[in-house]
Amino acid sequence: MTEHNFFESAYACLIEKDLDRKISLVDQLQQGWEKGIYNFNPTQMIYRVSDAGRPALPELVPPKSLPKRRLGTPEGHAALIHSIAHIEFNAINLALDALYRFQTLPKAYYQDWLRVATEESYHFQMIREHLYHLGYEYGDFKAHNGLWVTTFETDHDPIVRMALVPRTLEARGLDVTPPMIKKLRAIGDKRGVEILKILLNDEIGHVEVGTRWFRYLCKEAGLNPFKEFVNIIESYFHGDLRGPFNFEARQEAGFSEEEIHWLKSIESGQ
Repeated sequence: MTEHNFFESAYACLIEKDLDRKISLVDQLQQGWEKGIYNFNPTQMIYRVSDAGRPALPELVPPKSLPKRRLGTPEGHAALIHSIAHIEFNAINLALDALYRFQTLPKAYYQDWLRVATEESYHFQMIREHLYHLGYEYGDFKAHNGLWVTTFETDHDPIVRMALVPRTLEARGLDVTPPMIKKLRAIGDKRGVEILKILLNDEIGHVEVGTRWFRYLCKEAGLNPFKEFVNIIESYFHGDLRGPFNFEARQEAGFSEEEIHWLKSIESGQ
């Protein structure tokens, strides 16, 4: 059996721009793992990826430039589903970058983040199909690039990456998904509700992966996980972290009682 380098294969997935080809490469990466065809020799060069592989559309604009649409209209409904699809597409690239970027971690780390990449790919395909049934394609609405920008800004340190991407930005999905489920239920979008329930359940697991590896890395570096998390958040968000927070889901995702208490103090002080 021909042996392949895991990090080179992950990089090929990460920079692939064609939508269907990227999904196929993620699937191949998972199949290759199951067949045991990879070696984990670090690559001679680890490239900074200023922007991950993505199709020409959607057009990326600043968040404040995104038009506001009413959910009660067909276009507003589709725009919400499109925004979720865009988040999940970005999440594929976030997981792939976590695989490629940090090449000296235990093999279990790569197994975890490959599972995340595979599940995010599945999420994207479900939402893309639902969007199609609403009469639209991924790329028909404008979107912003905030998630990837944070990924690029945290490529120097896996501790910062785990704190800011899965434990902060992706954890925000745990907070906002239940209200979105209520909105979709109110307009009779049963399939959208089913999909978001799947996403919420899986995303709890994804945030837990980030939590577990954040704590592992802190232990290896002799750092207090709670203090380090607070320091990183305050350094990057400058006191602008806002609730409301889904405390139950965050506890399921491995947030400590100390972290939950800190988040509650933030929420009550808003």
